[in-house]
Amino acid sequence: MKRFFSWLIALALLGGVAQAAESPLGAGDVVKVTVFGLPEMTTETRVTDKGVITFPLIGEVAVNGLSTSSAEQLIADKLEKGGFVKRPQVTLLVTLQQSQQVSVLGQVNRPGRYPVDSRRNVMDMLAQAGGVNTDGGDLITVVQRRNGANATQRLDVADLLRNGASASAIEVEAGDIIYVDRAPRFYIYGEVQRPGVFRLERSMTVLQALSTGGGLTARGTERNVRIKRRDGEGKLQTVTAKHDDLLQPDDIVYVQESLF
Repeated sequence: MKRFFSWLIALALLGGVAQAAESPLGAGDVVKVTVFGLPEMTTETRVTDKGVITFPLIGEVAVNGLSTSSAEQLIADKLEKGGFVKRPQVTLLVTLQQSQQVSVLGQVNRPGRYPVDSRRNVMDMLAQAGGVNTDGGDLITVVQRRNGANATQRLDVADLLRNGASASAIEVEAGDIIYVDRAPRFYIYGEVQRPGVFRLERSMTVLQALSTGGGLTARGTERNVRIKRRDGEGKLQTVTAKHDDLLQPDDIVYVQESLF
């Protein structure tokens, strides 16, 4: 668990502070519109699927794709040109933003959809989702739709940190998907103190796997450790392993009983 927290904190330090920017209004957003000095005109409404809101006196106002400041100016212009209010001062506040959201899925503490209320990067969205949980791995998949086509990027957190880069280099937009992979695992059974399934660390050797399993029992032997591993066709193969052999995801390590 400490490992996950450490790389999240490191990414946060590298990522810096996101710069604020207005997000465009869209269907599903809930807005509150007020006119200075005219509290009776205060209206809270939802942007329809057609991208419009309904405001007193002027009726429907198309706000889809507009910034809040542009929507304020549009409403003020309609009120003044319609002869309803002279030099109106309109304020529009987004109380619930549903149109501009990014999905954060996989091995995070709070998977779901989160609003992009300003410039945000991958690290920002992971933080909103509560960070990576204890089952999360180092690999993150980012799916983005740009210019009508989907683009997929695979981020390796360890490489990012080692190379001095960060996930802040990838900004996200509404509709993007961030998926945190499950950490690879291995299995160990036989004459070990703690048989079971464990997280497979990078470049983990057979000897390290034995240590993770709590070491050998009094009847166990380090000789002739066997690994059951699926080949490229999915068939289960059994190989005799050396201490410095590297494990692969989903390997099954079997420690035999000593004959002497």
